[in-house]
Amino acid sequence: MSAIISESIALLRSSLQDRSFCTETLRALESILVVRDVRSLEETRATLRDLLKSEANSVLGEISDKSTDLKLGIVDFFVKAFAVVGDVESCLALKYEALVLRDTKFGLDQVLRVSFEEWLTFAKDSLDYGFYAIAVKGFDNALSCNQPDRNVDSEPDNLIPDAHIISNVKKLRDTARALIASHSVQTQAAEYLKRKLPEDQNCCTSCSEVKGNVASVLFRRGIKKRNMRKLSQSQGVQPH
Repeated sequence: MSAIISESIALLRSSLQDRSFCTETLRALESILVVRDVRSLEETRATLRDLLKSEANSVLGEISDKSTDLKLGIVDFFVKAFAVVGDVESCLALKYEALVLRDTKFGLDQVLRVSFEEWLTFAKDSLDYGFYAIAVKGFDNALSCNQPDRNVDSEPDNLIPDAHIISNVKKLRDTARALIASHSVQTQAAEYLKRKLPEDQNCCTSCSEVKGNVASVLFRRGIKKRNMRKLSQSQGVQPH
């Protein structure tokens, strides 16, 4: 990593630690990633991801008892920052937190609360990117928008999705759940094979040694038998 990039990252770190969560800081983040060398770009991106995760964990812990507005502003900043550096999982996880915060504050406000379409879009994006647990949460929240208590003093035709759409959302949620289970099984299988491989290698080694010993014995016996046959033939006697 070049000295210029290292200096730029140090300045970005200072801005984050000064709690400067603004457009200028995002622009500074974007400017650091203007690297022509692919290898340097990946190294820089990895360093920035680690920096953002560290600062996000720190600041989110600090503001746990602060106002919802402050939390929303900071979470929104990190959602955008993680998107810039290509950390999709962190971006979606914080996006979910932002939606939950907004829903908590504006749950009865038809204009500001999180709509069915927003939750559904979020859930589909999470599913497409392979983050199935987050997707299930998104689909659950989309379906909760269909509950009667979400539609107090509102126009039913505008807020409640029809049965066909709800059915499709449930199918998508079930797909996400099945993929979670499948991934879990694959992980367990991979761990089992990882543990089993050394045992199999040892077994194969032992088997090879046994096979080798047996082959050696059989080979020697064959040579001995052939030599005896030749000797018997020379003496005019068939071997027993």
